[in-house]
Amino acid sequence: MSLLIGLSLPIIVLIIIGLLVVFILLWGIATYNGFISLKNNCEEAFSTMDVYLKKRYDLIPNLVETVKGYAKHEKSTLEDVIKARNSAMNASNVDEELAMQGDLQKTLGRLFAIAEAYPDLKANQNFLDLQNQLQNIEQEIASSRKYYNAVVKQFNNKVQQVPSNIIAGMFHFSTKKMYEVDNVEERSNVKVSF
Repeated sequence: MSLLIGLSLPIIVLIIIGLLVVFILLWGIATYNGFISLKNNCEEAFSTMDVYLKKRYDLIPNLVETVKGYAKHEKSTLEDVIKARNSAMNASNVDEELAMQGDLQKTLGRLFAIAEAYPDLKANQNFLDLQNQLQNIEQEIASSRKYYNAVVKQFNNKVQQVPSNIIAGMFHFSTKKMYEVDNVEERSNVKVSF
């Protein structure tokens, strides 16, 4: 304190301004690094989900071929499943891929509805194995979607909250789209009747 007494007022003001600049600079660097970390977490979460989606894509042709042998006159549904699979696989960006997943989910539902109409198909061990694999993959996809949405929520919060939104604006960090169910059918209650 005695050191500050011997200094003139302009020097004390310069020291305070210098400390404030250093503090703001360190805060800016820490915030920027936080954004980079969260951005990478979002990309990693999407990549994890993408791995499970790839497993699903690889399984669908086998499932369709198995059903095709039993349900020859259901050709349009089988073609719709493959078309939806290919569209989802060939999506050009994250938003498009997330949207295509809803279409694929709907056509898979129709495929399993066909299977219900064919008792021999429902009893086929290959079909049952493929169906079980697909159910396991769907559970993994659901878990990875939850993780993806949690990470995106953290990122979006940081982009929108004060004062980190200042750094977000300076470095063009913008909110990311969460995975949402677009289909009204998927949101509605399931009707169970006996």
